[in-house]
Amino acid sequence: MNKNIYTLKNLCKLYKGPAEDLLILDNLNLGIAAGEHLSIIGASGSGKSTLLHILGTLDSPSSGEALFEEKPLSGLSEDEKAEFRNRHLGFIFQFHYLLPEFNTLENVAMQAVIGGTPGKEALKRAKDILEMVGLKERGEHPVTTLSGGERQRAAIARAILQNPKVLLADEPTGNLDEKTGRQIADLLLSLNRDMGLTLIVVTHNLELARRSGRILELKQGGLAEFG
Repeated sequence: MNKNIYTLKNLCKLYKGPAEDLLILDNLNLGIAAGEHLSIIGASGSGKSTLLHILGTLDSPSSGEALFEEKPLSGLSEDEKAEFRNRHLGFIFQFHYLLPEFNTLENVAMQAVIGGTPGKEALKRAKDILEMVGLKERGEHPVTTLSGGERQRAAIARAILQNPKVLLADEPTGNLDEKTGRQIADLLLSLNRDMGLTLIVVTHNLELARRSGRILELKQGGLAEFG
């Protein structure tokens, strides 16, 4: 059995409000195995994205600890967090966040350039990744000319360019029609299966969630097995 890539220990997230405090995550204890495909479901406002952001070091818990490969994330400086994200994580969101002033290839390559890879090498790698996700012929096209599904494929290509250990996906099919959403789900599942990436998906889409190896529901601050 694979070792845990993430371990949550007594993790809490509290937001202080003017009238009362709001406990979003309440004493979570969880292990996520390397190579696992996990879906987290829950109502809007239940804290799904907050949990994903903590796993991605975009947010911090109020108490408790999140560990990555048995090392705590809380002690990292902002620069160390940025380096950690660039080396180990890929992010996929409901909206693709591609930059309209750059073409598809440049958008994908940018992730490697930010990580210090020379431009030529980054572009070559981006070209190979675009072919992998089915966008071989679209590299030179402005991202504004891509369809919604193509833009999400480009965003996925950007997310896997640095060969991350983990893909964190927040509603990856939420802005797509049903058919295109299934195609994106197929692509994500193939990356989990063929590249061994740990895939953690936050979604309202039960059809997407049911294709994962494990489903957890976030409700009233706690996590429980679903179904």
